[in-house]
Amino acid sequence: MLEILLINFLFLLLPVMIYLIFFEESLKFFSHKAVTFFLLSLTMILCMTFPIKIELGFIFDLRYIPFLIAALYGGYPIAFPLYIVLNVYRFIIGGDGVIYSLLFSTIVFLLVPLLNKTFIKQNEKKRIIIAGILSFLTMAFYLFTLSSFFEALNKEFWLITINVLVINVIGMLIIITLIEKIIMNAKKREKLIDAERLSVISELSASVSHEIRNPLTVASGFLQLLVKSTNLSQEEKRYLNFSLSELGRAEKIVSDFLSFAKPQASNMVDSNLKDELEYVNNIMVPYANIHQVDLQCSFKNELITHYDRNQVQQCLINLYKNGIESMVEKGGTLAIDVSSEGKEIIIKIKDDGIGMSKEDVLRLGKPYYSTKKDGTGLGMLMVYSTIHKLGGHIKVTSEIGKGTAFSITLPVKDK
Repeated sequence: MLEILLINFLFLLLPVMIYLIFFEESLKFFSHKAVTFFLLSLTMILCMTFPIKIELGFIFDLRYIPFLIAALYGGYPIAFPLYIVLNVYRFIIGGDGVIYSLLFSTIVFLLVPLLNKTFIKQNEKKRIIIAGILSFLTMAFYLFTLSSFFEALNKEFWLITINVLVINVIGMLIIITLIEKIIMNAKKREKLIDAERLSVISELSASVSHEIRNPLTVASGFLQLLVKSTNLSQEEKRYLNFSLSELGRAEKIVSDFLSFAKPQASNMVDSNLKDELEYVNNIMVPYANIHQVDLQCSFKNELITHYDRNQVQQCLINLYKNGIESMVEKGGTLAIDVSSEGKEIIIKIKDDGIGMSKEDVLRLGKPYYSTKKDGTGLGMLMVYSTIHKLGGHIKVTSEIGKGTAFSITLPVKDK
């Protein structure tokens, strides 16, 4: 029994090991649906082909561990094809219990994927606990229905029950812990890469931007004087205006880079963000009105934190501006809510704009990536840089045609 048990655990580890070797860079364990389906199907088939035999003469397998994992992480889209594979292969194996297996797997398939959205929202520890409890309840229900085949609930039945429950729950906890560890490591690696990139940009931006800005200002000044000259033709003035326009665009990019500099001591404040929110609201209301956008602001925060006032204001301006510009075609509402939860300040900014795809959301904050035709991407990079320096994090949810929501969490820090 021990030999077969270890082989079955190897079957369960197979998808995890393959994912770890070939697909570890992905933040979502089930992002490669075709590969996931193939690996989990193979695992179920192997577990059913080599079942565990207890000395009492009872035979069972671990098919429901990969099935439950697929249902929890992937929902119905992944659980349904696995449900088909499970029952087709069980029919091929034949023997007693085919109908019973079909009925039981159908109940599991209908109920467990309903927990998918709730399960995904939980943190790492809660997901492990939920998976363990669900595995226990599933097998307990299986054994309860199986008890009708026993004349009496004797010692033999309870030994089988203990074996099945312990093996399934331990197997589920081991696999789910490994999956969560892979996901957590991928997220940590992504954060480390972002931190290094933002650190380099911060170091270079302050020194390089100042040096570039001076000659740009001089060149722009001389060109403005030339435009006023009466000795130039209209064609020549048109060329000069083009040059001034491009210099203005270059100065804007340089100004964006300056915002990545380290926080300045003269700008550091201890506040609850109320003044910053009121300031940004006042300067963005005219811009919102032009685009037929209604600003709705709610402030319910008493927590104090330490930050660079100019950088936080610029961060909010960029988010407001992006939200308003996403509703240029039809107008809408930009909702801003600042509140507190525990020892964290929560800033939520939601628009009714054109929205973004999942790929666009994942690429937000990357240098020179923008969903706008004339965008440089530096605005969002500045937002991510500022929040990173404050020790916070950003969560973005978006759907094409329905809008985008930014949720920014800032920890409360002592000066």
